[in-house]
Amino acid sequence: MSLIDVGGKIRPGEELDILAVEQWLKTQGVDLQGEAIVTQYSGGKSNWTYRLRYENIDLVLRRPPKGHKLNRAHDVVREFQIQKNLADFYPVVPEMIAVCQDHSVIGCDFYIMKRIKGIILRSKLPPELNFSEKQVHQLCVNMLDKLIQLHQVPYQGTALENFGDGQNYCRNQLEAWDRRYTKARTLNVPSFKFVRKWLFENLPQQSTTCLIHNDWRFDNLILDPQQPTEIIGVLDWEMATLGDPLMELGTALAYWVEPTDNMIFKSTRRQPTHMAGMFNRKQVVEYYLEKTGLSPENWTFYEVFGLFRLAVVTQQIYYRYFHKHSANPAVKNFWMVVQALHVRALKLIAQHKLKDHELAQRYKQKLQGILKP
Repeated sequence: MSLIDVGGKIRPGEELDILAVEQWLKTQGVDLQGEAIVTQYSGGKSNWTYRLRYENIDLVLRRPPKGHKLNRAHDVVREFQIQKNLADFYPVVPEMIAVCQDHSVIGCDFYIMKRIKGIILRSKLPPELNFSEKQVHQLCVNMLDKLIQLHQVPYQGTALENFGDGQNYCRNQLEAWDRRYTKARTLNVPSFKFVRKWLFENLPQQSTTCLIHNDWRFDNLILDPQQPTEIIGVLDWEMATLGDPLMELGTALAYWVEPTDNMIFKSTRRQPTHMAGMFNRKQVVEYYLEKTGLSPENWTFYEVFGLFRLAVVTQQIYYRYFHKHSANPAVKNFWMVVQALHVRALKLIAQHKLKDHELAQRYKQKLQGILKP
């Protein structure tokens, strides 16, 4: 079994008019030799992704799904432009070839990029890698370092400034996800009333702005086949924007499943964060803050927000199943995941409140000692 994902059969109803694509590519000056071998990648739940393999060039096509509504998640033109403008500062983005907004070609916008040959991790490390604990640790460090490098990209004064303003990012995000949860809630999941209230009451007063990927996980990274602890590519930039880097870290942490997590969380694991050598969630935060020099007054806000955001995403998927808009049996128990995320958020808030109380008591005792006659 190959470690390299080469794609598979085209899913029914998602066929690609390769002749139309080829004719358009030739008008863009792209030299195509031989007959295309077309496959479709199964990863990802948003835009459709195809591999176009020729004798002289290996390409990837990204397009939105049929019947999509234009939004950031499906705006492939925006995704193309972000990567094209980011390439000079962050060389692990794929090389962009061309973007098409002429719907007479295949009926929608699409773009073409060069394929990066490498390994993409899923829920488990492929046994063929035979990683030692030290190698797993290095992979974890490299993953976080690539995130930090992205957050340090000097976007100001460049075209990247046009992909968001970063103003009031935390509040805008919280308000948006709050509305989505209200709209998607079913009677068998909690209201998150206390959690949502706490988040609004604890919005950061100050916030750093940088370019963020907004979906940072191992399955969006490409590893070097020769040195698989090294990251040579970062994919899926459709949600990238200017925002708070700690919001991105908190969101990424919500997907970070540890060996000591309960069975519900283990059942949702999509990346090998449980392996010996990986940081736990606390160590991830400590490493990131030490490397960046950031020191949030209330880190718990970011971690709780990440859990709430994931709960909304999970509930939106379950909502479709609950109302029989989807028959996917894999999501029938997603309401239990939402419940588990709610419990974890409540525990984090309780721990934060206890810590604040302990600090207040210590301050009070110290103050009494100073004022004691």
